[in-house]
Amino acid sequence: MYTLIESLNSALQAVIAHKLRSVLTMLGIIIGVMAVIAVVSLIQGFSNSVTSEFKGLGADSLTIQSYLPRKERLAGKIAKVTPDDLLAIQHEVTGISSLSPVLPVGRFFNPVRYHGRSTTSRVIGTTPAAALNNGTYPDRGRFIVPADDLRHRHVAVIGVTLINKLHLPADPLGQFLQISGDWFKIVGVLHPRGQIFGFDQDNEVIVPYGAALSMQGGAAVPDIAIQLKLNDPRQIDAVTARITQVLRRQHHLKPGQDDDFKVQTASELLGSFTSVLNSITLILGGIVAISLLVGGIGIMNIMLVSVTERTREIGIIKSLGARRRDILLQFLIEAVTLSVIGGIIGLLVGYGIGVLAAHAIPAFRAAYVPWWAVLLAFGFSAGVGIIFGIAPAAKAAALDPIEALRYE
Repeated sequence: MYTLIESLNSALQAVIAHKLRSVLTMLGIIIGVMAVIAVVSLIQGFSNSVTSEFKGLGADSLTIQSYLPRKERLAGKIAKVTPDDLLAIQHEVTGISSLSPVLPVGRFFNPVRYHGRSTTSRVIGTTPAAALNNGTYPDRGRFIVPADDLRHRHVAVIGVTLINKLHLPADPLGQFLQISGDWFKIVGVLHPRGQIFGFDQDNEVIVPYGAALSMQGGAAVPDIAIQLKLNDPRQIDAVTARITQVLRRQHHLKPGQDDDFKVQTASELLGSFTSVLNSITLILGGIVAISLLVGGIGIMNIMLVSVTERTREIGIIKSLGARRRDILLQFLIEAVTLSVIGGIIGLLVGYGIGVLAAHAIPAFRAAYVPWWAVLLAFGFSAGVGIIFGIAPAAKAAALDPIEALRYE
């Protein structure tokens, strides 16, 4: 234990005595750890913000969407979840407390005009139940009511982004917007929800489902999504099985044919997202971690130079009774000390860069460094010090004391 403390003290003194050389030696480690932590903190912070969005959907919610494998899409096959499917689920599946369709109007983004000014926004048609199903509530005014849907009223609930883009009054209630050639009266403003996946959730217009259907015309059957809440979350498997049975019958699918739709829970949606994001984290982290190897080579080179410079010192220490393992330990600890100090600096600087980037990029709400990333940074730092410090330490320990004392 005493030898270890003395070796650590000697390593720190060597680092302090050669400040410039120590900083240059640690630079590669600092850059490597900084890059890894910055990337991880950004991606994990983004992951946390998205996770909070999915948690808002709850464990008792389901989302139904059309789905086809890529191979079948390329072959020209088309899949849809239709308004008839919505009615079938509504009438035949029990255990559902609320159900709402989501019908995109026209293209993904539609022109929205107000007093000669125009912008593009996502326009969707839905029912009053959407407020409960996906947590979409008005901050001002009201949401869609049943009479709006039944009578196909041209009313709209808008996101706060539209107020800024179209220079609407601070209180836009009662104003009229032109959407795809039709006029809609603003009856509510949605509570701000921010961005997710770099997508502005507040750049949205919600209109009654009935009005959205009439805007589509009768030329083609629309493809809708369906969101629903269950009476009892424990019945989620039974309800999912019943929905699957109803939709397979509606779509005339034969036994053995794959489903052309997906029924997913919020946790399944989150799981798919998390899996992709973790893969991205590993790939990007692995790419930037290559710089740690460069840092390790720098440490090895500097330590080899240090061994050469301190040859006479090593000879004196060995002639006074220092054992080979003592010399090996001293130089190894010095290499690890440089790596760990560089790792700590890189960790702090990398987190700082992650915080600044999170503030600069709206999609990333807050930088977050998980505990495993901190352990990984320190583990990499110490590992680099050990791996690349072994060769110089072994060279120092192998020096003959008589030859070392004669060294000029």
